This record gives sequence, structure tokens and C-alpha cells, in this order.
Amino acid sequence: MNQIASVYIATSLDGFIAREDGDLDWLTAANKSVPEDEDCGFYAFMKTVDALIMGRKTFEKVLSFGKWPYGDKPVIVLSRNKLEIPENLSRIVSWSSESPQELSNRLAKKGAKRLYIDGGITIQRFLSAGLVKDLTITVIPVILGRGRPLFGDVKHDISLRHIVTKAYDFGFVQSTYEVEDNA
Repeated sequence: MNQIASVYIATSLDGFIAREDGDLDWLTAANKSVPEDEDCGFYAFMKTVDALIMGRKTFEKVLSFGKWPYGDKPVIVLSRNKLEIPENLSRIVSWSSESPQELSNRLAKKGAKRLYIDGGITIQRFLSAGLVKDLTITVIPVILGRGRPLFGDVKHDISLRHIVTKAYDFGFVQSTYEVEDNA
């Protein structure tokens, strides 16, 4: 399978992607320091993505933003429970309870070459299944102390190869890693 599953996410300095209740107020506050014309490479990344896979909690959080940030990009929401998809998104958003491997295989057969994996549990499941090929992590200069971690328990070490790190004048530090074959 010539498919790439990529992670592109922001964390606090201590590795949290959200507060315990899912709030992203710390990220919203930090984004106020970002110049209007700066997106930290997100739109260039999105141009390379064929489909986005996220968990239910992430989907619900994105819905709370008001404006849908992914345009017409196909989005698959992973959840064990059936999901209500707003009518205005029903053409581009679908629900699945497949395993990461089953979903990746199905999307590969449909021609999806690069998948964007988002949401803590979903990222952890794809990493555990050995499907993530690269990670771009933007560290925000804030320490939360507790919250929802990007990474959870792993069955074995996951070795990474550093590709590039970019420091932004407004304090964000973005690093990209390739996941080495840990088989």
C-alpha cells in the first residue's frame, strides 16, 4: 500500500492537545500572537491530503468553531457509535466504526494516497497500528499541567527520524518527524 498517514497537530509544551474537558482556549489565546498571513504550513499541508480522519470528540470540537475549516476535503469520523452529521456537511463528512487498518485499506482502494489523522485517540490508534508515516508537531509555548495527551501508552518504542524544525518569531516551534519502521 503506497498510502501515507500523516499527523499535523499543535501541543502545549508539556504535550497536551486539549484541556481535560476538551477546551482549546490556550491555543486560541496563543494564535492571537500569530501574524494574519501565517498558517504555519497548514494550508500547504492540506493541499497534499486526500482525506481527513478524526475522532468523534475532535469532530464535535471542530463543529463548535462555526466555520468548517476543511473546505470540500472528505472527512471520515471514527466512532463506535453512529453519528449525527449536519445536513450542510453530509456530502463531505461520513462516519465509520472500522479499525484504522480496515479504513486505510478501503480508502487506498478508492485512491487516497495521503490521509491526515487528527484527534488524540485516533492518532494513538493509527500509531499503534503502525500506519502513521510522519508527524508534524507544533509546540505552543504554554504549560497546561494536565489535559488530553497527544500520546498515550504504547506497546513498544516508536522510533522517529527528525526531518526539520522551524522556530517562529512568535514562539511556536514546529518539528516534523518520519516514523521509522519499528517492525
